[in-house]
Amino acid sequence: MKKKTQIVGMALVAGALTLGTVSCKEKGCMDETAINYNADAEKDDDSCEYATGDEVKKSGEISSDETWTADKVYVLEGRVFVSSGVKLTIEPGTIIKGAEGTGTNASALIIARGATIDAQGTAAKPIIFTSILDNIEVGQTSGTNLDETDTGKWGGIIVLGAAPTSAENGDTETQIEGIPATEAYGAFGGTNAADNSGIMTYISIRHGGALIGAGNEINGLTLGGVGNGTTINNIEVMSNLDDGIEFFGGTVNVDNAIVGFQGDDGIDIDMNYSGTVNNFFVIGGADSDEGLEIDGPEGSTYTDGMFTLKNGTVITAVGAGSGSDLKSKAQGTIENVVFSGYATNAMKFRTSFSDAGNCTVKSDAFTHLTVDGTLVFTNVEVVGAANVENAISVYTGTDGAEGCVTAVEEAAAELAANPAIVSTATVGGDASAFSWTWAAAKGKL
Repeated sequence: MKKKTQIVGMALVAGALTLGTVSCKEKGCMDETAINYNADAEKDDDSCEYATGDEVKKSGEISSDETWTADKVYVLEGRVFVSSGVKLTIEPGTIIKGAEGTGTNASALIIARGATIDAQGTAAKPIIFTSILDNIEVGQTSGTNLDETDTGKWGGIIVLGAAPTSAENGDTETQIEGIPATEAYGAFGGTNAADNSGIMTYISIRHGGALIGAGNEINGLTLGGVGNGTTINNIEVMSNLDDGIEFFGGTVNVDNAIVGFQGDDGIDIDMNYSGTVNNFFVIGGADSDEGLEIDGPEGSTYTDGMFTLKNGTVITAVGAGSGSDLKSKAQGTIENVVFSGYATNAMKFRTSFSDAGNCTVKSDAFTHLTVDGTLVFTNVEVVGAANVENAISVYTGTDGAEGCVTAVEEAAAELAANPAIVSTATVGGDASAFSWTWAAAKGKL
């Protein structure tokens, strides 16, 4: 929702043109039929809430602290954003449903930079974000009418912070995708690695990813510049049309994350995310692209951050997509991870060349792995591939590089001969941590 600008005008007094007195009008809901009607409000802020039985509809800005309770279902109508300095508390067991809509009408919950969320579910009472089409009711943990093929029915959750981010053009902050640049609540990034956006634990996000622009859908959980003062653990994202969880820079650590049946990537890392994801599962579906998609810095700032992905399992039962795509300057550590079910392309490495006529490899995922050691694989196993050569592939990231076939073949051979990439001692993720999830309840884990 676009911010409204207060216009201080000129007042005519006794026939003379004089400067009017500036007064701050209290904003709030001015509709007497709403459950949050504010009798003192003199300026409407589009925050009115309407209850229908156990249902509370939410839209626009949340400008003061509030709590969502488990005895009601909250319906997101369009973008609902928590403003800087404001705290949204969500009780264990609360159900939030996103209304249908695309483009500017796509429903999403946005925690703006400087705002906080306190959403502490439990294994017995997870906090559930799902579609308005889901027949789940108060007190339940799953409905019966939607399955893993139901994607794009609403938007998703976006959390924005002030932690370091390597954006384009040397920028230390930027605008999250899907929110117009004119909307200040879409900004993220900064210099505070310990920035705190709140707590999210035992959260299940289902059936999201609504289209917000040409070829652009909302991720299940978007984390933009979120700092390591934020607590995020026990997160499930199921059946999202786009990525499951995407990190745009930031330093936040995530424990126990499961993504399944996504339309694009399971876990996506951009803008030099430098936190740790520990104990994760990605379950690829028939329409999934990459299990992991990993980029490095996009600009010239904060280029030394290193991600860590450890204790994970990336699996496909249908053979679709690839296990991982290591691209443009990916740098960090992948440790104790199993890729299962990928006969080919369990791991793809992008190799870029200086130009079409020069087959010198530029700084990229391949060189970070084989030359400077900033991309590290430790105890990583591929299950289901006939051999290491099938499991690993190298592709070019520069247009017109077709003439560099020999260089690509040499790079692929170098990777295949690297014993550090594939071993047989891997354990992978711990599935017992996800017994509370929709995936476990539906037999998909």
